[in-house]
This record gives sequence, structure tokens and C-alpha cells, in this order.
Amino acid sequence: MHRTMATPDRLNLPKRMRRLRRTPVIRGLVNEVRVSLDDLIMPMFVKDGLLDPEPVGSMPGISRLSPDLAVQECQTLFEMGIKAVALFPCTEPSVKDPQGSESVNPDGLIPSLVRAIKAAVPAMVVICDVALDPYTSHGHDGVLSKDGGDVENDATVAILRQMAVVLGQAGCDWVAPSDMMDGRVGAIREALDDAGLASVAILAYSAKFNSAYYGPFRDAIGSKRAAGTGYLDKGTYQLNPANAREAIRDALLDETEGADLLMVKPAGAYLDILSRLRRASELPLVAYQVSGEFAQIQAAAQMGWLELERTRDESLLAIKRAGADLILTYFAKEYAIAHAAGES
Repeated sequence: MHRTMATPDRLNLPKRMRRLRRTPVIRGLVNEVRVSLDDLIMPMFVKDGLLDPEPVGSMPGISRLSPDLAVQECQTLFEMGIKAVALFPCTEPSVKDPQGSESVNPDGLIPSLVRAIKAAVPAMVVICDVALDPYTSHGHDGVLSKDGGDVENDATVAILRQMAVVLGQAGCDWVAPSDMMDGRVGAIREALDDAGLASVAILAYSAKFNSAYYGPFRDAIGSKRAAGTGYLDKGTYQLNPANAREAIRDALLDETEGADLLMVKPAGAYLDILSRLRRASELPLVAYQVSGEFAQIQAAAQMGWLELERTRDESLLAIKRAGADLILTYFAKEYAIAHAAGES
């Protein structure tokens, strides 16, 4: 093939990468990864007794909602193209106790809300957290040992089994054990099947790290300082942020026990874990862009240090590129708004 000689102002390059970056249309045609509304799950904080939305101070644009407002929000989200919500309760201190007994109340906040959402928006996929931290007076994800020094694994799993059945009976589509107790996925699968709830799926928080990025979330559900004046240390059950191999082993155990979907949490700081797990498992993978990640982007944008929309979209794209099939993100609604306006 004949090629002209290079000149001082023209390189003789048979391959020019910029050819496929020349216009927005061309760049769109060769996109390798896309984030669609079908990929997004909206987390939702719910609290009884509210007349108006109650803003979460550390999460700009996010509020706790009353059950009635939560149902209305689900209707709005579904019409916008967001087809799944994950529910998190902010429980009144008066119903909390060391065992998290309110978690198995079939007429409690979340089971009642699930029934209301399913009545109003039957096709909405409703995901329910299975963990005790919103319900315990000490704020941990399980029952404490007699000396209060640690969470009792097996005693906690016994309660989680009951909780999952209550939520499944209320109409929850996916139960999502986020506690990180050993053996809980298998125990919950057995309990659901025994209760005639074989169609309820398990979204396992399989690689959930003991992360500092959860602070705003704990503000939102009221568990951050339940045990005292400082942040709770959940290092005996959540994963060590240094341990990638351990995270993959943990996730694959959940797959063996019957999980239908696996989750990595947080997302942005753990894209390597997500990528490794994508190679290790064929199950659908979910990543949770957690409250601290959301708050960082919002705070930097408010200071004028980042462009909110571009940073938001890039962060979601990176999570998707690393291997996530679905993303829990507090940006879901505004991403849908931008999508409708043709901005994303």
C-alpha cells in the first residue's frame, strides 16, 4: 500500500485514534459502555410521622419521606423510567431494642410500605434491606454478645431469617441481606423456600467493606452514633478494605449458598473488586454508590470545584465499565431527569 512521506507538518500515521472521536455523533456510535435507566436503583429513606420531606443534611437533595410520600415518589420514579427502589427505614427510638425486635413486625414501617407500593405501582421492583441496624438500640447490624463486645453471628442469622420471610410475605421482590453475617444467605434462602416464597430473590451484599463512606447513610437512618458519641466500628463483620482476595471468597460463598445477585459496596473506591468479581462470577452484579460518594460529588460541586452533571455521569459510567449490571445510586432520579432532557 502506497504511503506518502511524512512532512514536518504532517505525520505519516496509518492509525489515528482521533478519527473516531471527531464528532459527538461518532463518539456516541462507538461507545463501549452505556448507563441506561434500566441499570439504576433508587435508594429511599422512609420515616413515620412526617408531614413534609425531611432533608438529610449530609446528602443534598435527599430527604426522608413519609410512607404516603414514598408511594407517590415510587409512582413518579416509575413514570420517569426508574423501575426499582431500595427501601431503608429511619425507625423511631421508642421501638428500638437490643435485639431489633421491630424488624420482624409484619405491620411495621417497611412491610406496610411494601404493600402500599405494590398496590399503587405493581410492576415496581421493591428491594428490602435485611439487617438489624435500623432497629437495634446500639446501632449494630445484629445481636450483641452478653458482654456487648461483638455481634453474635448465629443468633443474628436466626432473626434475619424471620425478617426476610416477613418482607417476602409483604410483597418484597428482592430481599437484600446487608449484615455480612456468615451463612445468612443460605439460611434466608431456606427460610423463604419453606415459607412458600421461592420466587423472592436474594440480592446479597457480598463484598461490603468496613468503609468510612457510610457516614451520611447512618445519619439518614439514625444509627451512626446509636452506641455512643462516636462512629460505630463494624470491623468484626464487614470486610477489611485491604483484602481483595477475601472479598471474592466471601462473594462466591454467597453464590454457593443461593444468592441471585451479588453486590459490591462501596462502588467507586472498590472498582477493582467489582472487576475481579465480574470475572469470577456469572451472576448479575450490583454496585452501591454509597452516601459518602454521593456527598463528596455534591459538596465539591457546591464549592464550584467540579461540574456536577459531568462528574455524576462519569462516576456512574466508571462503575458500569468495571462490571456492574445494576447500580444503587442517589443520583438515579436526577439522572432520569437529565436523560429526559437529553443531557446524559
